[in-house]
Amino acid sequence: MKILLTGINAKYIHSNPAIYSLRAYSVSRDPKLAGNLELAEYTINQKFFDILEDIYRRKPDVIAFSCYIWNWNLVQEITEELGKILPDLPIWLGGPEVSFHPERTLGKMPWITGIMTGEGEQTFYELSRFYQEKYREKERENTGGHIPGKESAWEKESLSRIAGLVYRDGERLVPTGERELTDISTLPFFYEDLSVFKNRILYYESSRGCPYRCSYCLSSIDKKVRLRDMGLVKKELQFFLDNKVPQVKFIDRTFNCNHEHAMNIWRYILEHDNGVTNFHFEIAADILNEEELELLGRMRPGLVQLEIGVQSTNPDTIREIRRVMDVKKLAEIVKRIRSGKNVHVHLDLIAGLPYEDFASFRRSFNDVYAMKPEQLQLGFLKVLKGSYMEEKVQDYGIACLSRPPYEVLYTNWLPFEDVQRLKKIEEMVEIYYNSNQFTHILPVLMKNFESPFDFFENLADFYEENGYFYNSPSRAYRYQVLLDFAVMADPKGKELYTELLVYDMYLRENLKSRPGFAPALEPFHEKIQQFYKKEKNITTFLSAYVSYQTRQIARMTHMEAFHYPVWKAGEDELEFPGRKEIEKGGEKQKEERKDLSFERSQEPFFVLFDYQKRNPLTYEAQAYLVPEEKT
Repeated sequence: MKILLTGINAKYIHSNPAIYSLRAYSVSRDPKLAGNLELAEYTINQKFFDILEDIYRRKPDVIAFSCYIWNWNLVQEITEELGKILPDLPIWLGGPEVSFHPERTLGKMPWITGIMTGEGEQTFYELSRFYQEKYREKERENTGGHIPGKESAWEKESLSRIAGLVYRDGERLVPTGERELTDISTLPFFYEDLSVFKNRILYYESSRGCPYRCSYCLSSIDKKVRLRDMGLVKKELQFFLDNKVPQVKFIDRTFNCNHEHAMNIWRYILEHDNGVTNFHFEIAADILNEEELELLGRMRPGLVQLEIGVQSTNPDTIREIRRVMDVKKLAEIVKRIRSGKNVHVHLDLIAGLPYEDFASFRRSFNDVYAMKPEQLQLGFLKVLKGSYMEEKVQDYGIACLSRPPYEVLYTNWLPFEDVQRLKKIEEMVEIYYNSNQFTHILPVLMKNFESPFDFFENLADFYEENGYFYNSPSRAYRYQVLLDFAVMADPKGKELYTELLVYDMYLRENLKSRPGFAPALEPFHEKIQQFYKKEKNITTFLSAYVSYQTRQIARMTHMEAFHYPVWKAGEDELEFPGRKEIEKGGEKQKEERKDLSFERSQEPFFVLFDYQKRNPLTYEAQAYLVPEEKT
């Protein structure tokens, strides 16, 4: 007997912790199930028939799908066809996409056997035992030990005793009632075999539930926060650390809602840091206290990254979505975190919330941009099944997509054309801000616009006018596009913008071919060659390269000439951990570099880029300002 637990992920690098947890829990309760439970993972980018054929080839006796907004359309298509090619196959669904309104879902999908609602570990275990016993009944029937007429009654009685199901009994749908919430300390750790997760993000859960009631979020339904036993958590964290896992992403909804729990985990990873593993947490920043901030300030750069859902800074919006947040305090805390130069900060905004029109969203965007996160995620409201927002769609005049991801089309405050305009702005933010590839040109270029939002809005218009949304420029050509836009906005600044872009490009990578817009480097070849030939320069700037020959070092690093002090445009550049600058003027020059005024120098500045040393937050190469040699 084979039950196939099936997850369809958004990307290959993702994994589906739900199906691993269901299998691990069932096997821990009944080791005999180990041989009956098989996992299958696919992605939404795979060909439809490849997935269908693979499932058919596996010949499951029962199949269960983990359902989310990103895979729901495909799950519906796959299961409908499975019902044709394997007509006797019981098909079960579970997950947040089907846990709410299960009767409605089953009514639309007559090929589905039933739905597991809510948390699934115990429910799936009992369902697995049910099918295991059913399979044994069939075996007894084949050997003559079966009593005619008994199986049907046994099946109905057994299914009805499993809480957390809605299943089909002929033409009737049978709900079996809600199941009690899980003690998550009883859930087994399922990452013992890391070979299955090679090159994939590992997800970890140290708590379930959320104390907040945000109307757009399903976590608000379960307000009881349950914490995993700290002894187990530390043991499991040490497993990740011992195996030098690149990244562990905590899926706790508000990780720091319990101060002691958060401190214990943060203190442990600080004290046992292996210098490699990164931990991602979703937090409420405005409830961080001094003890937590002090601890975060001591983390290795790159040890942790924080995702903070701001969503809006409009007080009416915050109040209406039942969110608890002190925006002023949040901004102060984000500033405090960023001052340590060691924690990657990711801030979220949601367009389409009640009382937020285009002008209000512009203010929210500018407020959050001023916090200067490493990433600013501009998302769009998704009206999730079972959320309080779903109940309020008529009151708010919300129209959303009928199919996943149920994204907002318009509201009483935001018409469809504004939603589409924001989508174009969001794409500009992704390309030119969140990529961290334009960190020096953006703050200079933005001085030509009233606000950051206006900059991205005008850039979106430029893309629209030139057809770039329909014929997307390559990653390399986006630099040229931004230069064309910059020159249009400020024709007199072309030379400065060109140098800023060259600086940004070489900070990211040692280019094999020089960009077409870059000034010629030939006039400086002799000076650059002389730099690499002097042993004292290698020992001073590039001590890690002393074993290499001069030509090798020149290929592995890069030196560029600039007539503008372009490095000044990097807001925190001179202070980034690991960044060394050899100054030409001592403290006075450092003070002068705080402004963003640029004067062209007749004599060029030379900057050396070391690609073996990179900033762990931005991945920028370490850059050195090479001083003029004394004659």
